[in-house]
Amino acid sequence: MILRDRTLTLLLILAFTAFSRAEADDALRRKIGQMFILGFTGTTLSDTIRADLALRNLGGVIFMGANCSSPVQVHNLTAAVNSAAATFPFIAVDEEGGLVARLNQNNGYAATVSEYQLGTVWNSTDSTAHQAATIGSWLSTGGFTTDFAPVVDVNVNPQSPAIGALDRSYSSRPTTVAAHSRVFIDQLHARRVMTALKHFPGHGSATTDSHLQLPDITNTWADSELIPYRTLIAANVVDMIMVGHLYNARIDSLYPTSLSRATVTGLLRDSLGYRGVVITDDLYNMKAITDLYGREEAASLAVNAGVDILLYVSNILGDGTSLLRHMVDTIEARVNAGLIPASRIDESYQRIQALKAAYATSGITPGPPAFVPARISLGTYPNPFNPASIVRYTLPARARVRLAIYTLLGQEVAVLADGIAEVGSHEVRFDAAGKASGVYLARLTVRLLDGRGAESSVTTRMLLIR
Repeated sequence: MILRDRTLTLLLILAFTAFSRAEADDALRRKIGQMFILGFTGTTLSDTIRADLALRNLGGVIFMGANCSSPVQVHNLTAAVNSAAATFPFIAVDEEGGLVARLNQNNGYAATVSEYQLGTVWNSTDSTAHQAATIGSWLSTGGFTTDFAPVVDVNVNPQSPAIGALDRSYSSRPTTVAAHSRVFIDQLHARRVMTALKHFPGHGSATTDSHLQLPDITNTWADSELIPYRTLIAANVVDMIMVGHLYNARIDSLYPTSLSRATVTGLLRDSLGYRGVVITDDLYNMKAITDLYGREEAASLAVNAGVDILLYVSNILGDGTSLLRHMVDTIEARVNAGLIPASRIDESYQRIQALKAAYATSGITPGPPAFVPARISLGTYPNPFNPASIVRYTLPARARVRLAIYTLLGQEVAVLADGIAEVGSHEVRFDAAGKASGVYLARLTVRLLDGRGAESSVTTRMLLIR
């Protein structure tokens, strides 16, 4: 009898250990998923990108010109991304002005002028503010959260293939670049849109295009190209910084800047004091990286360098399968093998969730949605959290709702919503200050007021870690 009891106890311990390990593995994969922003094809969501968002916890998406056919279509597509996402997603676009503008006169918006026109030809911050306000309104109304702009590269070489030749730099004067960039950022922030400075540590002196080969800026780059970064970091207005695919032997004689710990952690974080999110330039089509490193090795190097988000302008591999699933498998395997510290994943995850939470709690309320969610959904971010998390739910119709937080024992600890809620997305902040660490349950009870059935409920788990 004693032996049987001991055997049962051992089996229970083994089962609990296996369950705990599986939960830990799932938590790691969900954190890694947040470290990717991917592009996709078409003007609607494919099954693969929808699965990436819903099941693999994809951190965000980037829209290219081919994803955008009209303002109404853009709004509905961003709404579909939001509805599919398990965690609040970055919805990003390259909307600089001039030649690099995904929203333009060809898809129902309007033509914009280049940064060079604004900063050098006109040198008018008022004109920059006016155009940025227009861009910010397009993005906010369209449902975007993030603009991969402004370009803060200094126009050292006016013939630089990817920058000067395309009029993407405000000026050859670093202080002018900083001034116009600050105006651009302020206008987008006023419209609840995040920005990303690019391309660190400075692409303006390059003589080649990183889409084709790795630009060597060792002998052309100057420390003065860091002035816009220093100025804007000191002003505390930077949401993200995009690191370029460049080679500068004076910073790192072995690795390109996007894969270089000396650049990302040493120069950007340690020397310039930046504590926010760092994202790579595109890792999918850039021959500067793909010709020199395999996809898996490049991702591993970037993460170990201190990069938080890996950007790919596609979400599928050559065989049509999910790029995200493959990359999450790769990063997870390297963490488990000790090639990437687990602490590196945690650092990036925390920075990403902090930025998302700051955006979501900025106090600016968007207008009523122009879309109808397909179903009732419930999610939280960040999760795990400390001490606060945003609880987000969607409703396909006007409904009577009750949203409450419980312990695993069923004790109700907070009521976040109780009343009538309109169709669309809703967000409520749960502050767990003073509450014990552990698992909590968020439960949404809904009775749709359009006669579509009885009361229903959705529950999701939240983990508070002190």
